[in-house]
Amino acid sequence: MQGMNLKEKKLNWSGILVVAACFCMGFVCLGFCSSNKSLYLGAITEALGIKRSLFSINDSFRYVSTAVVNLFFGTLIAKFGPRKLVGAGFLCLIASTLIYATATDIAVFYLGGTFLGIGLSWCTTTMVSYLVGKWYPEKRGTITGFALCANGVGGAVAAQIVTPMIYEQGNPFGYRNAYYLVAILLAVVGVIATALVHEPKDAKAAPGKKKARGKSWEGITLQEALRKPWFYGAALCVFVTGMGLQGINGIAGTHLKDVGIDKGVVASILSVHSVVLCFSKFLAGFSYDKLGLRRTLLICEFCGVCSFVALALSGSAGTGIVFAFAWGAVSALALPLETVMVPLIAADLFGEKDHARLMGIFVSINTAGFAFGTPVANAIFDIAGTYVPVLYAIAVAMLAIMVGFWFIINATEKEQKRQAALKEENEV
Repeated sequence: MQGMNLKEKKLNWSGILVVAACFCMGFVCLGFCSSNKSLYLGAITEALGIKRSLFSINDSFRYVSTAVVNLFFGTLIAKFGPRKLVGAGFLCLIASTLIYATATDIAVFYLGGTFLGIGLSWCTTTMVSYLVGKWYPEKRGTITGFALCANGVGGAVAAQIVTPMIYEQGNPFGYRNAYYLVAILLAVVGVIATALVHEPKDAKAAPGKKKARGKSWEGITLQEALRKPWFYGAALCVFVTGMGLQGINGIAGTHLKDVGIDKGVVASILSVHSVVLCFSKFLAGFSYDKLGLRRTLLICEFCGVCSFVALALSGSAGTGIVFAFAWGAVSALALPLETVMVPLIAADLFGEKDHARLMGIFVSINTAGFAFGTPVANAIFDIAGTYVPVLYAIAVAMLAIMVGFWFIINATEKEQKRQAALKEENEV
Protein backbone atom coordinates (compact mmCIF):
# COMPACT_ATOMS: atom_id res chain seq x y z
CA MET A 1 0.00 0.00 0.00
CA GLN A 2 2.85 2.37 0.88
CA GLY A 3 4.58 1.63 -2.47
CA MET A 4 1.32 2.33 -4.26
CA ASN A 5 0.98 5.71 -2.52
CA LEU A 6 4.52 6.62 -3.51
CA LYS A 7 3.74 5.75 -7.12
CA GLU A 8 0.60 7.92 -7.06
CA LYS A 9 2.63 10.75 -5.55
CA LYS A 10 5.19 10.58 -8.34
CA LEU A 11 2.61 10.53 -11.12
CA ASN A 12 0.72 13.78 -10.63
CA TRP A 13 -1.64 13.36 -13.57
CA SER A 14 -3.48 16.63 -12.97
CA GLY A 15 -0.19 18.54 -13.12
CA ILE A 16 0.96 16.56 -16.17
CA LEU A 17 -2.25 17.42 -18.03
CA VAL A 18 -1.89 21.10 -17.14
CA VAL A 19 1.68 21.10 -18.51
CA ALA A 20 0.45 19.31 -21.66
CA ALA A 21 -2.18 22.03 -22.07
CA CYS A 22 0.53 24.69 -21.64
CA PHE A 23 2.64 23.00 -24.33
CA CYS A 24 -0.34 22.94 -26.70
CA MET A 25 -1.02 26.63 -26.01
CA GLY A 26 2.57 27.49 -26.87
CA PHE A 27 2.49 25.27 -29.96
CA VAL A 28 -0.67 26.83 -31.42
CA CYS A 29 -0.84 30.36 -29.99
CA LEU A 30 2.82 31.24 -30.48
CA GLY A 31 3.64 28.85 -33.32
CA PHE A 32 0.65 29.65 -35.54
CA CYS A 33 -0.34 33.16 -34.41
CA SER A 34 3.02 34.81 -33.72
CA SER A 35 6.09 33.03 -35.10
CA ASN A 36 4.97 33.18 -38.74
CA LYS A 37 3.28 36.59 -38.87
CA SER A 38 5.95 37.83 -41.29
CA LEU A 39 4.80 35.25 -43.86
CA TYR A 40 1.50 37.12 -44.22
CA LEU A 41 3.06 40.59 -44.60
CA GLY A 42 3.85 40.53 -48.32
CA ALA A 43 0.69 38.63 -49.29
CA ILE A 44 -1.71 40.96 -47.44
CA THR A 45 -0.08 44.22 -48.48
CA GLU A 46 0.11 43.15 -52.15
CA ALA A 47 -3.45 41.81 -52.28
CA LEU A 48 -4.97 44.91 -50.66
CA GLY A 49 -2.51 47.56 -51.86
CA ILE A 50 -1.51 48.59 -48.32
CA LYS A 51 1.91 50.09 -47.58
CA ARG A 52 4.12 47.78 -45.55
CA SER A 53 5.11 50.59 -43.19
CA LEU A 54 1.44 51.21 -42.34
CA PHE A 55 0.69 47.51 -41.93
CA SER A 56 3.69 47.08 -39.60
CA ILE A 57 2.07 49.44 -37.10
CA ASN A 58 -0.23 46.48 -36.45
CA ASP A 59 2.62 44.98 -34.39
CA SER A 60 2.77 48.12 -32.25
CA PHE A 61 -0.92 47.68 -31.37
CA ARG A 62 -0.17 44.08 -30.47
CA TYR A 63 2.74 44.93 -28.17
CA VAL A 64 0.95 47.85 -26.50
CA SER A 65 -2.13 45.74 -25.72
CA THR A 66 0.09 42.93 -24.37
CA ALA A 67 2.01 45.36 -22.17
CA VAL A 68 -1.15 46.99 -20.78
CA VAL A 69 -2.96 43.71 -20.08
CA ASN A 70 0.05 42.13 -18.37
CA LEU A 71 0.23 45.06 -15.96
CA PHE A 72 -3.03 43.78 -14.47
CA PHE A 73 -2.27 40.04 -14.73
CA GLY A 74 -2.03 39.55 -10.96
CA THR A 75 -5.37 41.25 -10.31
CA LEU A 76 -7.12 39.41 -13.14
CA ILE A 77 -5.79 35.96 -12.20
CA ALA A 78 -6.85 36.50 -8.57
CA LYS A 79 -10.37 37.55 -9.60
CA PHE A 80 -11.15 35.20 -12.49
CA GLY A 81 -8.66 32.30 -12.21
CA PRO A 82 -6.60 30.74 -15.02
CA ARG A 83 -9.42 28.81 -16.72
CA LYS A 84 -11.55 31.88 -17.51
CA LEU A 85 -8.54 33.90 -18.65
CA VAL A 86 -7.31 31.12 -20.94
CA GLY A 87 -10.80 30.76 -22.42
CA ALA A 88 -11.05 34.52 -22.97
CA GLY A 89 -7.54 34.51 -24.46
CA PHE A 90 -8.45 31.91 -27.06
CA LEU A 91 -11.61 33.85 -27.95
CA CYS A 92 -9.47 36.96 -28.50
CA LEU A 93 -7.05 35.00 -30.68
CA ILE A 94 -9.88 33.56 -32.77
CA ALA A 95 -11.36 37.06 -33.13
CA SER A 96 -7.96 38.40 -34.18
CA THR A 97 -7.52 35.65 -36.78
CA LEU A 98 -10.99 36.16 -38.26
CA ILE A 99 -10.43 39.94 -38.40
CA TYR A 100 -7.15 39.41 -40.28
CA ALA A 101 -8.94 37.05 -42.67
CA THR A 102 -11.74 39.45 -43.55
CA ALA A 103 -10.29 42.96 -43.08
CA THR A 104 -9.82 45.26 -46.05
CA ASP A 105 -9.13 48.50 -44.16
CA ILE A 106 -5.87 49.18 -42.30
CA ALA A 107 -7.67 50.37 -39.13
CA VAL A 108 -9.46 47.01 -38.90
CA PHE A 109 -6.08 45.22 -39.03
CA TYR A 110 -4.99 47.35 -36.07
CA LEU A 111 -8.03 46.07 -34.17
CA GLY A 112 -6.89 42.54 -35.00
CA GLY A 113 -3.44 43.34 -33.61
CA THR A 114 -5.02 44.55 -30.36
CA PHE A 115 -6.98 41.32 -29.94
CA LEU A 116 -3.84 39.32 -30.79
CA GLY A 117 -1.87 41.05 -28.02
CA ILE A 118 -4.61 40.43 -25.43
CA GLY A 119 -4.98 36.78 -26.42
CA LEU A 120 -1.26 36.08 -26.27
CA SER A 121 -1.11 37.73 -22.81
CA TRP A 122 -3.49 35.14 -21.38
CA CYS A 123 -2.38 32.03 -23.29
CA THR A 124 1.43 32.14 -23.48
CA THR A 125 4.47 33.13 -21.39
CA THR A 126 2.84 34.77 -18.36
CA MET A 127 0.07 32.20 -17.97
CA VAL A 128 2.35 29.21 -18.60
CA SER A 129 4.87 30.40 -16.02
CA TYR A 130 2.09 31.06 -13.51
CA LEU A 131 0.56 27.59 -13.89
CA VAL A 132 3.89 25.76 -13.83
CA GLY A 133 4.91 27.74 -10.73
CA LYS A 134 1.77 26.56 -8.96
CA TRP A 135 2.06 22.89 -9.93
CA TYR A 136 5.85 22.42 -9.99
CA PRO A 137 7.59 25.19 -7.98
CA GLU A 138 10.62 22.95 -7.45
CA LYS A 139 11.13 22.51 -11.21
CA ARG A 140 9.71 25.80 -12.44
CA GLY A 141 12.58 26.60 -14.79
CA THR A 142 12.87 23.26 -16.57
CA ILE A 143 9.14 22.70 -17.05
CA THR A 144 8.42 26.30 -18.09
CA GLY A 145 11.24 26.02 -20.61
CA PHE A 146 9.83 22.73 -21.91
CA ALA A 147 6.33 24.17 -22.31
CA LEU A 148 7.56 27.30 -24.08
CA CYS A 149 9.90 25.45 -26.45
CA ALA A 150 6.63 24.51 -28.17
CA ASN A 151 6.92 27.95 -29.76
CA GLY A 152 9.79 26.84 -32.01
CA VAL A 153 8.21 23.47 -32.79
CA GLY A 154 4.84 25.03 -33.58
CA GLY A 155 6.44 27.72 -35.72
CA ALA A 156 8.28 25.12 -37.79
CA VAL A 157 5.12 23.05 -38.33
CA ALA A 158 2.99 26.13 -39.06
CA ALA A 159 5.43 27.36 -41.72
CA GLN A 160 5.02 24.10 -43.64
CA ILE A 161 1.22 24.21 -43.43
CA VAL A 162 0.34 27.87 -44.00
CA THR A 163 3.02 28.90 -46.52
CA PRO A 164 1.52 26.94 -49.48
CA MET A 165 -1.91 28.34 -48.60
CA ILE A 166 -0.72 31.95 -48.33
CA TYR A 167 1.10 31.80 -51.65
CA GLU A 168 -1.41 29.62 -53.50
CA GLN A 169 -0.89 29.90 -57.25
CA GLY A 170 -3.38 32.28 -58.88
CA ASN A 171 -5.06 33.23 -55.57
CA PRO A 172 -3.84 36.57 -54.13
CA PHE A 173 -6.18 36.08 -51.15
CA GLY A 174 -4.86 32.65 -50.18
CA TYR A 175 -3.80 34.10 -46.82
CA ARG A 176 -7.48 34.23 -45.86
CA ASN A 177 -7.80 30.44 -46.07
CA ALA A 178 -4.67 30.11 -43.92
CA TYR A 179 -6.24 32.35 -41.27
CA TYR A 180 -9.51 30.38 -41.36
CA LEU A 181 -7.56 27.17 -40.80
CA VAL A 182 -5.72 28.72 -37.84
CA ALA A 183 -9.05 29.89 -36.38
CA ILE A 184 -10.40 26.31 -36.49
CA LEU A 185 -7.22 24.99 -34.87
CA LEU A 186 -7.47 27.64 -32.13
CA ALA A 187 -11.08 26.70 -31.45
CA VAL A 188 -10.26 23.00 -31.04
CA VAL A 189 -7.17 23.50 -28.88
CA GLY A 190 -8.91 26.30 -26.95
CA VAL A 191 -11.73 24.02 -25.82
CA ILE A 192 -9.27 21.33 -24.68
CA ALA A 193 -6.85 23.72 -22.95
CA THR A 194 -9.64 25.60 -21.17
CA ALA A 195 -11.02 22.32 -19.84
CA LEU A 196 -7.62 21.19 -18.54
CA VAL A 197 -6.01 24.26 -16.97
CA HIS A 198 -6.61 24.84 -13.26
CA GLU A 199 -4.66 25.51 -10.11
CA PRO A 200 -3.93 22.77 -7.56
CA LYS A 201 -6.34 22.60 -4.64
CA ASP A 202 -3.66 24.00 -2.36
CA ALA A 203 -2.69 26.84 -4.67
CA LYS A 204 -0.37 28.53 -2.21
CA ALA A 205 3.30 28.42 -3.08
CA ALA A 206 5.77 26.75 -0.78
CA PRO A 207 8.14 29.60 0.13
CA GLY A 208 11.63 28.54 1.04
CA LYS A 209 11.35 25.18 -0.71
CA LYS A 210 14.60 24.20 -2.36
CA LYS A 211 14.58 23.99 -6.13
CA ALA A 212 18.14 22.89 -6.88
CA ARG A 213 19.78 26.27 -7.59
CA GLY A 214 16.72 28.29 -8.55
CA LYS A 215 15.22 29.84 -5.44
CA SER A 216 11.74 29.95 -3.96
CA TRP A 217 11.45 32.32 -0.99
CA GLU A 218 8.63 34.09 0.80
CA GLY A 219 9.45 37.35 -0.91
CA ILE A 220 8.09 40.87 -0.68
CA THR A 221 4.90 42.60 -1.78
CA LEU A 222 4.61 44.88 -4.79
CA GLN A 223 4.41 47.90 -2.48
CA GLU A 224 7.66 46.86 -0.77
CA ALA A 225 9.32 46.16 -4.13
CA LEU A 226 8.48 49.66 -5.36
CA ARG A 227 10.56 51.03 -2.49
CA LYS A 228 13.64 49.03 -3.50
CA PRO A 229 16.16 50.67 -5.88
CA TRP A 230 16.94 47.29 -7.42
CA PHE A 231 13.32 46.95 -8.58
CA TYR A 232 13.90 49.84 -10.97
CA GLY A 233 17.33 48.54 -11.94
CA ALA A 234 15.86 45.15 -12.82
CA ALA A 235 13.00 46.81 -14.73
CA LEU A 236 15.49 48.83 -16.80
CA CYS A 237 17.56 45.72 -17.54
CA VAL A 238 14.47 43.78 -18.66
CA PHE A 239 13.26 46.68 -20.82
CA VAL A 240 16.61 47.15 -22.59
CA THR A 241 16.97 43.39 -23.07
CA GLY A 242 13.56 43.15 -24.77
CA MET A 243 14.27 46.24 -26.85
CA GLY A 244 17.67 44.94 -27.98
CA LEU A 245 16.81 41.33 -28.72
CA GLN A 246 13.48 42.03 -30.42
CA GLY A 247 14.87 45.03 -32.28
CA ILE A 248 17.79 43.07 -33.71
CA ASN A 249 15.62 40.05 -34.51
CA GLY A 250 13.33 42.36 -36.45
CA ILE A 251 16.12 43.61 -38.74
CA ALA A 252 18.47 40.59 -38.85
CA GLY A 253 17.17 39.09 -42.10
CA THR A 254 17.23 42.47 -43.83
CA HIS A 255 20.76 43.17 -42.57
CA LEU A 256 22.03 39.83 -43.88
CA LYS A 257 20.62 40.67 -47.32
CA ASP A 258 22.08 44.21 -47.10
CA VAL A 259 25.60 42.82 -46.66
CA GLY A 260 25.22 40.78 -49.84
CA ILE A 261 24.24 37.32 -48.61
CA ASP A 262 22.06 35.41 -51.09
CA LYS A 263 18.42 35.09 -50.01
CA GLY A 264 18.65 31.28 -50.16
CA VAL A 265 21.57 31.33 -47.74
CA VAL A 266 19.67 33.80 -45.52
CA ALA A 267 16.79 31.30 -45.40
CA SER A 268 19.24 28.58 -44.30
CA ILE A 269 20.64 30.85 -41.56
CA LEU A 270 17.13 31.58 -40.29
CA SER A 271 16.38 27.83 -40.34
CA VAL A 272 19.40 27.21 -38.10
CA HIS A 273 18.04 29.94 -35.82
CA SER A 274 14.60 28.25 -35.64
CA VAL A 275 16.05 24.79 -34.94
CA VAL A 276 18.20 26.03 -32.04
CA LEU A 277 15.23 28.04 -30.73
CA CYS A 278 13.28 24.78 -30.36
CA PHE A 279 15.69 23.75 -27.59
CA SER A 280 17.02 27.02 -26.15
CA LYS A 281 14.06 27.78 -23.87
CA PHE A 282 14.16 24.33 -22.34
CA LEU A 283 17.94 24.60 -21.87
CA ALA A 284 17.57 28.01 -20.19
CA GLY A 285 14.93 26.67 -17.79
CA PHE A 286 17.02 23.59 -17.03
CA SER A 287 20.08 25.79 -16.46
CA TYR A 288 18.08 27.96 -14.05
CA ASP A 289 17.10 24.94 -11.94
CA LYS A 290 20.64 23.53 -11.93
CA LEU A 291 22.87 26.62 -11.95
CA GLY A 292 20.64 29.37 -10.57
CA LEU A 293 19.53 32.72 -11.91
CA ARG A 294 22.92 34.49 -11.84
CA ARG A 295 24.80 31.98 -13.98
CA THR A 296 21.91 31.40 -16.38
CA LEU A 297 21.54 35.14 -16.98
CA LEU A 298 25.28 35.48 -17.58
CA ILE A 299 25.23 32.64 -20.13
CA CYS A 300 22.23 34.02 -22.03
CA GLU A 301 23.50 37.59 -21.96
CA PHE A 302 26.98 36.54 -23.11
CA CYS A 303 25.32 34.69 -26.02
CA GLY A 304 23.44 37.91 -26.78
CA VAL A 305 26.65 39.96 -26.88
CA CYS A 306 28.33 37.39 -29.14
CA SER A 307 25.30 37.26 -31.46
CA PHE A 308 25.22 41.04 -31.95
CA VAL A 309 28.95 41.16 -32.72
CA ALA A 310 28.65 38.16 -35.08
CA LEU A 311 25.80 39.84 -36.97
CA ALA A 312 27.85 43.05 -37.28
CA LEU A 313 30.77 41.06 -38.73
CA SER A 314 28.58 39.06 -41.15
CA GLY A 315 29.34 39.23 -44.85
CA SER A 316 28.78 37.50 -48.16
CA ALA A 317 32.03 35.51 -48.27
CA GLY A 318 34.69 33.80 -46.15
CA THR A 319 34.50 34.47 -42.42
CA GLY A 320 31.53 36.76 -43.02
CA ILE A 321 29.34 33.75 -43.84
CA VAL A 322 30.69 31.90 -40.79
CA PHE A 323 29.73 34.84 -38.56
CA ALA A 324 26.27 34.93 -40.15
CA PHE A 325 25.61 31.26 -39.33
CA ALA A 326 27.10 31.83 -35.86
CA TRP A 327 24.52 34.57 -35.32
CA GLY A 328 21.75 32.15 -36.33
CA ALA A 329 22.73 29.65 -33.64
CA VAL A 330 23.95 31.90 -30.81
CA SER A 331 21.14 34.47 -31.01
CA ALA A 332 18.59 31.70 -30.37
CA LEU A 333 20.41 30.90 -27.11
CA ALA A 334 19.94 34.51 -26.00
CA LEU A 335 16.22 34.76 -26.81
CA PRO A 336 15.03 33.01 -23.59
CA LEU A 337 15.96 36.32 -21.92
CA GLU A 338 12.76 37.83 -23.35
CA THR A 339 10.49 34.85 -22.66
CA VAL A 340 11.10 32.09 -20.11
CA MET A 341 13.65 34.07 -18.07
CA VAL A 342 11.43 37.10 -17.36
CA PRO A 343 8.99 35.25 -15.03
CA LEU A 344 11.97 33.47 -13.42
CA ILE A 345 13.68 36.81 -12.79
CA ALA A 346 10.51 38.05 -11.05
CA ALA A 347 10.30 34.84 -8.97
CA ASP A 348 13.94 34.89 -7.90
CA LEU A 349 14.27 38.59 -7.19
CA PHE A 350 10.95 39.19 -5.43
CA GLY A 351 9.79 35.78 -4.19
CA GLU A 352 6.36 34.20 -4.04
CA LYS A 353 4.38 36.65 -1.89
CA ASP A 354 3.21 38.83 -4.79
CA HIS A 355 4.64 36.86 -7.71
CA ALA A 356 1.67 37.05 -10.09
CA ARG A 357 1.49 40.84 -10.00
CA LEU A 358 5.26 41.37 -10.19
CA MET A 359 5.61 38.82 -12.98
CA GLY A 360 2.87 40.56 -14.96
CA ILE A 361 4.59 43.92 -14.53
CA PHE A 362 7.98 42.61 -15.65
CA VAL A 363 6.52 40.82 -18.68
CA SER A 364 4.76 44.09 -19.50
CA ILE A 365 8.00 46.08 -19.22
CA ASN A 366 9.78 43.54 -21.40
CA THR A 367 7.02 43.73 -24.02
CA ALA A 368 7.18 47.53 -23.98
CA GLY A 369 10.81 47.13 -25.00
CA PHE A 370 9.68 45.10 -28.01
CA ALA A 371 7.64 48.03 -29.29
CA PHE A 372 10.70 50.30 -29.28
CA GLY A 373 13.31 47.88 -30.60
CA THR A 374 12.79 47.70 -34.36
CA PRO A 375 11.75 51.38 -34.82
CA VAL A 376 14.89 52.56 -32.99
CA ALA A 377 17.11 50.21 -35.04
CA ASN A 378 15.56 51.49 -38.27
CA ALA A 379 15.87 55.13 -37.17
CA ILE A 380 19.62 54.63 -36.66
CA PHE A 381 19.80 52.91 -40.06
CA ASP A 382 18.18 55.96 -41.68
CA ILE A 383 20.95 58.14 -40.20
CA ALA A 384 23.96 55.84 -40.67
CA GLY A 385 22.89 53.86 -43.76
CA THR A 386 23.78 50.59 -42.01
CA TYR A 387 22.69 48.58 -38.98
CA VAL A 388 26.28 48.00 -37.79
CA PRO A 389 26.38 50.93 -35.30
CA VAL A 390 23.19 49.79 -33.56
CA LEU A 391 24.51 46.21 -33.37
CA TYR A 392 27.64 47.31 -31.53
CA ALA A 393 25.62 49.69 -29.34
CA ILE A 394 23.28 46.89 -28.25
CA ALA A 395 26.28 44.62 -27.57
CA VAL A 396 27.70 47.26 -25.20
CA ALA A 397 24.26 47.68 -23.56
CA MET A 398 24.04 43.92 -22.99
CA LEU A 399 27.45 43.95 -21.30
CA ALA A 400 26.17 46.70 -19.00
CA ILE A 401 23.09 44.59 -18.22
CA MET A 402 25.33 41.66 -17.25
CA VAL A 403 27.06 43.87 -14.68
CA GLY A 404 23.78 45.41 -13.54
CA PHE A 405 22.12 42.06 -12.85
CA TRP A 406 25.16 40.95 -10.84
CA PHE A 407 24.66 43.82 -8.37
CA ILE A 408 20.86 43.45 -8.40
CA ILE A 409 21.07 39.76 -7.48
CA ASN A 410 23.53 40.61 -4.69
CA ALA A 411 21.03 43.12 -3.30
CA THR A 412 18.16 40.63 -3.35
CA GLU A 413 20.26 37.98 -1.64
CA LYS A 414 20.89 40.45 1.20
CA GLU A 415 17.12 40.99 1.47
CA GLN A 416 16.56 37.24 1.69
CA LYS A 417 19.16 36.92 4.46
CA ARG A 418 17.54 39.81 6.32
CA GLN A 419 14.12 38.14 6.12
CA ALA A 420 15.58 34.82 7.27
CA ALA A 421 17.26 36.51 10.26
CA LEU A 422 14.03 38.28 11.26
CA LYS A 423 12.12 35.00 11.01
CA GLU A 424 14.64 33.29 13.30
CA GLU A 425 14.38 36.12 15.83
CA ASN A 426 10.58 35.91 15.87
CA GLU A 427 10.67 32.14 16.30
CA VAL A 428 13.05 32.51 19.27
